[in-house]
Amino acid sequence: MTLSRPKRHTDKTGDISEAATIARLLQSGYMVLTPYGKNHRYDLVIEDADGGFWRIQCKTGWTDEEQTVITFATASSYNHTTKQKGWRHYRGQCDYFAVYCEQLNKVYLVPVDAVGLTEAKLRLVPTKNGQEKHIRWAQDYEL
Repeated sequence: MTLSRPKRHTDKTGDISEAATIARLLQSGYMVLTPYGKNHRYDLVIEDADGGFWRIQCKTGWTDEEQTVITFATASSYNHTTKQKGWRHYRGQCDYFAVYCEQLNKVYLVPVDAVGLTEAKLRLVPTKNGQEKHIRWAQDYEL
């Protein structure tokens, strides 16, 4: 008997990113707290070594075909909860994005205020034209 693998729903992708993020945060020494319920603008809270608490929004990142950048959303759609379609950013509602890239099996902790309001990119390799200004290097945020 062979097990058939079920198709992955987008909710499962988010669950995988959150689970991988929790594991990496714990491995890095953080205390991880999970809020009760589902209608929060953050997925986790971590406590740092100084007793500070930080709200974390987990995101799934994807690499491009050449694996030069990781892209992730910095806003969420709210058309599934209201009759109006639109996007909401996370500024003031969480402190960090924890970006899990399954292709690389890595987690990046990126300050919410350090990225744009709809999408962000983390650079994995140097640009072809040598540009370095305004580049966010993935290695600077890796957990």
